[in-house]
Amino acid sequence: MATVALAGSTGLVGSHILTLLSNLSNVSSIHAFSRKELPSDAKAISITSSDSASWPSQYPTGTELFISALGTTRATAGSFENQRKIDYYLNLDLAKAAKAGGAKAYVLISTGAANSAAYMGYLKMKGELEDAVKALDFDHTVIVRPGVLLGPRNELRTAEYVLQKVAGLAGLLSNALKDPWAQDAGLVARAAVRAGLDCVEGKEMEKVRVLNQADIVRLARTEWK
Repeated sequence: MATVALAGSTGLVGSHILTLLSNLSNVSSIHAFSRKELPSDAKAISITSSDSASWPSQYPTGTELFISALGTTRATAGSFENQRKIDYYLNLDLAKAAKAGGAKAYVLISTGAANSAAYMGYLKMKGELEDAVKALDFDHTVIVRPGVLLGPRNELRTAEYVLQKVAGLAGLLSNALKDPWAQDAGLVARAAVRAGLDCVEGKEMEKVRVLNQADIVRLARTEWK
């Protein structure tokens, strides 16, 4: 029975992860970080505070698996510097707290083109976070790199909205036209959960595993049990 901590539990991917974990018989406990109240049917111990900077100090000891789907947008944060406080620094502080608290496996929801040498600030930041959490030396680190995320969001993202519409039309014709560049949030969640549980159940031998879009689709649609 796995014990899990989750950050970003009310976001697009994180909410799916929370639902999945809540319904799995091989998960014994879930600690979920959130800035707002969790759904009433969530089977999780809520760590809810609008002051997310306090979360690392509240990290529960003894959890085997930490999954982070934590992230925000520049528009929501107000600036790229404020976005970096969440997407990079808070994520890294939580990963450090998880390591100190005894977590053996860590799963990060990143983005497809993350690269610490990238010119674009967002992709560079995501790549820097990947590098930093790998350096923490968990027994297992899983980096999930989806393409365009498909699903309803609370805030309007114009460019993403257009891409979601295109992906939706492509998916109506064939998943093969959509899967290589856009994945449903639920699929990304299933891939993250499956990969993380494989680590704590002794089914994963790799120390660092990177899941690209094809891996996400295979784990979530073909191999999901």
